[in-house]
Amino acid sequence: MKKKVQINDKMQNGYYYLTEPIGKNFDPEFKPELTPKEMLQLGVFGGKYMTDCKDEFPSSWYKDAKLSPNKKNPQLNFFKVDASMPLKKWEDKGWINPIDPRGWFQWYCRYYYGRRMPEEDRRQIKRWKAMKRHVGAVVKNCIPMDLGCRIKQRQALLHWAYDSRKI
Repeated sequence: MKKKVQINDKMQNGYYYLTEPIGKNFDPEFKPELTPKEMLQLGVFGGKYMTDCKDEFPSSWYKDAKLSPNKKNPQLNFFKVDASMPLKKWEDKGWINPIDPRGWFQWYCRYYYGRRMPEEDRRQIKRWKAMKRHVGAVVKNCIPMDLGCRIKQRQALLHWAYDSRKI
């Protein structure tokens, strides 16, 4: 199975191939708790992230998604806070690979969709695993299931497919 996916959005033009079934055959160390669809429905990135990429991914991902096509709106986030750094800051830190110019979530959407790029996949999975320290901070400092505790950290965890509503 090899399906070509066209990319034609404000930041990128080109294509890539899907080599795995959607949502299957993940690296054994990568166990995200949320799918891209669930993340978009919960409210992440102020609704602004990838609003011009609807043609690239399944339309079902965007059903009931909390989107803000014109500008970021933190009120659309599950915890109603802004937990994002500007893309420029990510670029300055060297965290952005040009193959996924919007960063980790774009990589995750493409990985979930079935694209595999072993070197980049390892790099991004390593970054995802590093976010786990924030789970520990919430557990250490909050009463279990107190969704009002450390909301910015909880929102950031949602951005990385950790379901912070369950800790």
